[in-house]
Amino acid sequence: MMTQRDRSTARSALVLGALGVVFGDIGTSPLYTVQTVFDPGDPHPVPVTRDTVFGITSMIFWSVMIVVTITYVLLVMRADNDGEGGIMALITLLRRRELPGGTRTKLALAALGIFGASLFLGDSMITPAISVLSAVGGLEVASPSLAHLVVPVTAAIIVALFLLQRVGTATVGRLFGPVMLVWFVVIGACGVSGITVHPGILKALSPTYAVDFFLTHFSTAFFALAAVVLAVTGAEALYADMGHFGRRPITRAWLLLVFPACILSYMGQGALILDDPANISNPFFLLVPGWAQWPLVFLATAATVIASQAVITGAFSVAHQAAQLGYLPRLRITHTSEETIGQIYVPWINWLLMVSVLTLVFTFESSAALAFAYGVAVTGTITITTLLFLYIARHQWGRPLWLVAVGGGALLTVDLFFLAANLTKITHGAWLPLLIAGITFTILTTWQRGRELVTRRREDEEGSLRTFVDDLYARRYPVQRVPGTAVFLNRTKVSAPLAMRASVSHLHALSEHVVILTIETRPVPHVPLEERLVIDDLGYSDDGITHVGARFGYMDEPNVPEVLRMIDPAQIEAGFDVDEASYFLSTIDLHRTDAPGMSRWRKHLFIATSRITADAAEYFALPRERTVIVGSRIEV
Repeated sequence: MMTQRDRSTARSALVLGALGVVFGDIGTSPLYTVQTVFDPGDPHPVPVTRDTVFGITSMIFWSVMIVVTITYVLLVMRADNDGEGGIMALITLLRRRELPGGTRTKLALAALGIFGASLFLGDSMITPAISVLSAVGGLEVASPSLAHLVVPVTAAIIVALFLLQRVGTATVGRLFGPVMLVWFVVIGACGVSGITVHPGILKALSPTYAVDFFLTHFSTAFFALAAVVLAVTGAEALYADMGHFGRRPITRAWLLLVFPACILSYMGQGALILDDPANISNPFFLLVPGWAQWPLVFLATAATVIASQAVITGAFSVAHQAAQLGYLPRLRITHTSEETIGQIYVPWINWLLMVSVLTLVFTFESSAALAFAYGVAVTGTITITTLLFLYIARHQWGRPLWLVAVGGGALLTVDLFFLAANLTKITHGAWLPLLIAGITFTILTTWQRGRELVTRRREDEEGSLRTFVDDLYARRYPVQRVPGTAVFLNRTKVSAPLAMRASVSHLHALSEHVVILTIETRPVPHVPLEERLVIDDLGYSDDGITHVGARFGYMDEPNVPEVLRMIDPAQIEAGFDVDEASYFLSTIDLHRTDAPGMSRWRKHLFIATSRITADAAEYFALPRERTVIVGSRIEV
């Protein structure tokens, strides 16, 4: 039995692990946010005056407070799907219940959520590039002669980061957690040293400075929001990574360490610029004396590598959930923790992200150039998340309309201002995340639509399972029953497995004991073991043919032999032997035709996407030596 001390140690370990995985992105925003706001190369530059410094510093503080602390930490993270977070969790919450407006409303909200998930995947490509570039860019401050090494060093670090992913989130968290603990202590201390130069900067904590600056310098403040939003990047990662560590450890780490440290750093940088406007060149690294800049560069580089980890693990979770919910093909998933099912590694997504990030690094070559592209992905995802959350709060939680309208309206207004400001950067790079999101959204929705078409046509070819079993029982097929156990995996209980039909039609043989196994992925992360199986003898208990329905959550591992061992021997005919069973898989070969249902180019995309489907035998943990694969042609 776990003691109080053991529980306390476990909670501390989770908090430390969360520091190493969840907060890297938002925790390294002080590296580039203030510098980007005052960047003279910005299409809408912010002049360096006392009013602008106080106004911008106050805007940064209240943006972090409203978007991260209030919207995400205090509100949105309560909308978990049995512990899992992220925008895909919101979509599944919407799918699980009837909503006003019926199916049409569900489809519209799901489409909105899928676009938000697509933006987040775009964010997962941009974050590692901008974070590591900004840290390695400190070389130019510490030693200007090394400026030419920034891009190649960044590329080498990114390759190493993605190679490390296969060891798992828990291991990464243990490695990175202590580093991030040091990082937050250091940036907080550096911020305090900057504040001592000009203590008056603390007045910016008052919202009056942000409001006054916005009202009296509206044009400047509005365009500045496109850079201020960099302070809240990583907020969605807090939510998406909730399944890895839980809401409470993430909330504690944010309120007790991450939030105070980041705000102290922003305040210190503001004070430094007030003292000398020339410090806008790189206020973060100029917070420390020259002798400390090299150590800070190394620490910042380590921290930005960890920043990338937050969105990478979030991307793994989003891709896994999308595949389980039917928006992506079946992907090869590696579970990296025996204790926490949500800790996963998705090889195909990992290598896709690595290639994409390296492409961005070599194309843009600086964090300042990427900053213009960054905000749209972040603000778009945040706005969609807020919208879906408010809909759930009103129609599923039953919160009063006035509360949702007033409170939610205020939060949504802030989000929409950020989004509008970032849309002004379309011609300066903001088109990039929109392009990535558009491509991702098209792939996800095309796969969903194509899967629906293939399922219908496959069911037509398979025919009725009930009729097929009736014909077998009536001996309408010349079939020889042979010793042994056969397990036929099937998509539904309605139709007969293609592999079973082929065995009867071509081999005229069928095993003495037959299990037709239907695997259902439910819109919940985990299905309790006591609800996992539903057994039906199809009305012929003496004919050796049984249907077994296996229910999994979208975060459960569909291990077929393991689930078959859960069958109560009293519920199935004697002689059924899991350890000697043969497994039969029905696979399909897709061919494009002119049949209606999808446009020609989407059919090409659907067939191309199907080629990344993970090996079914491996995915379902079937023994290779006892697995038979039967193919069939389906036209789309």
